[in-house]
Amino acid sequence: MWKPVATAAVVLAATPAFAQDKGGAYGGLQIGNLSADTSGAASIDGDDFIYGLHLGYDIDLGTAVVGGEIDMDFGDIELGGGAEEIDSVTRLKLRAGTNFGQTLVYGTAGVARADASLGTDNGAFLGAGVGFDTGTGWVIGGEVLYHEFDNFENTGIDIEATTITARASFRF
Repeated sequence: MWKPVATAAVVLAATPAFAQDKGGAYGGLQIGNLSADTSGAASIDGDDFIYGLHLGYDIDLGTAVVGGEIDMDFGDIELGGGAEEIDSVTRLKLRAGTNFGQTLVYGTAGVARADASLGTDNGAFLGAGVGFDTGTGWVIGGEVLYHEFDNFENTGIDIEATTITARASFRF
């Protein structure tokens, strides 16, 4: 009689280690690099260090996870000879991924708003990321995003930017 009860107790105690819930609110910081190229009326490029913060919410559907996030990166990315620069990029993201236990692999896309010396304009982005749940509430990961801003502020300049960031998030 005790053997089935003991087996059930062991299975129930071990279940959280295998079924890592990816749902709920989270927030955190990121650091990385932004690399930008322009074309059209001007052809200049640049890359530099960025840092930022993010806040989001995920819904865990078992092996699938969907959610949304807002994030903002800051930096002074000089383009060309330093006459033009990108100061910040804000993104509104949709995320969808697959839950592999402690690891979440996801794709993301949405709208981005760049603040630059040329002005402020909206564009689109898409990318991919990965997050590893440490089991302590912290998720450590990385993300790569590709951005396009066509005819930025009606200047005839198109901007393409890629960000690569390391991220640390805390699930609430």
